[in-house]
Amino acid sequence: MPLPLSPPFAPQLAKTRTALPEGDNWAYEPKWDGFRAIAFVDGDELTLLSRGGKDLVRYFPELTFPPGRYVLDGEIVIDALSIERGGGTMPEGAREDPQNFNALSQRIHPAVSRIERLAGEIPARYVAFDLLAREDESLLDRPYAERRVALETWLAGDGGVDFTGSVVDLTPSVLSIVEAEPWLRETEGVVAKERDAPYVPGGRKGMAKIKRMRTCDAVVVGWRPGKEADTVGSLILGLYTPDGELRVVGHTSGLKAAEKRGLFETLAPYASGETGTAEPSRWKSGKDLEWTGLRPELVVEVSFDQVSGGRIRHGAKLLRWRDDKPPAECTIDQVEGL
Repeated sequence: MPLPLSPPFAPQLAKTRTALPEGDNWAYEPKWDGFRAIAFVDGDELTLLSRGGKDLVRYFPELTFPPGRYVLDGEIVIDALSIERGGGTMPEGAREDPQNFNALSQRIHPAVSRIERLAGEIPARYVAFDLLAREDESLLDRPYAERRVALETWLAGDGGVDFTGSVVDLTPSVLSIVEAEPWLRETEGVVAKERDAPYVPGGRKGMAKIKRMRTCDAVVVGWRPGKEADTVGSLILGLYTPDGELRVVGHTSGLKAAEKRGLFETLAPYASGETGTAEPSRWKSGKDLEWTGLRPELVVEVSFDQVSGGRIRHGAKLLRWRDDKPPAECTIDQVEGL
């Protein structure tokens, strides 16, 4: 009999908040900086489905799950614990950046030899934060509080599956803001979940994310040249409105010299053919700026200070490229109400 849930499957998403929600109906978990993945385990067969619907198994051969019949929601992470367990080598800077997203991104590569080498040198682990199905039973309609208890008992082996020594770990969960607040200072942030909420695939209900800094994921819709020839001075950022319009909301600032030179070649294949010179900019009204448009295929995560009129003020800082996130998920609600 097949599992009660199977791909394609969209994970439940969270709304962005600037502060921890209060009340007895909330539970709090640390926010992980990795690849979101739904794990479908059917006997000895494993599928690790990314948010975009890609099977990640070939990119993380070290992630082996105990055989059984279950579906987990969680995050693939590379950190000090995963490297220590796997006998790998701590990369430079890992202590300062305990969750190494760059190491994860390097895995999405066509060369099997490179993937296998990195799997041995910098292994990953899987942090589970929800149990969606077990045996023939779907748990999607169960409230989060019940699913959390089910997850804890399942990973403890009460369902007959032995997770001892596996790559699967249980994410912490607390019920008070006092206990959750340190995660806002020490980790990527907090994910808050309504204890009576069901699991809504693809929906932004019952979950909130509070990041350590004010950030958003945006589509790179164009770039402006730097002062030196063949360099990129800034990236132009866009977010999708509910009606599907890609609206420009700001630009990056503070690119390093090496980034400015490298991005000129990196962005060239994505050129849309739209350019402008010495005319009112379509990106920022009232200024005559040169710009080059890009196809809406690249996503970045940026941090910023303030939003005014739906636009990021004073420029945003480039944090990382998000190869794992579809551009369509970069929506305007990330900056609304801030």
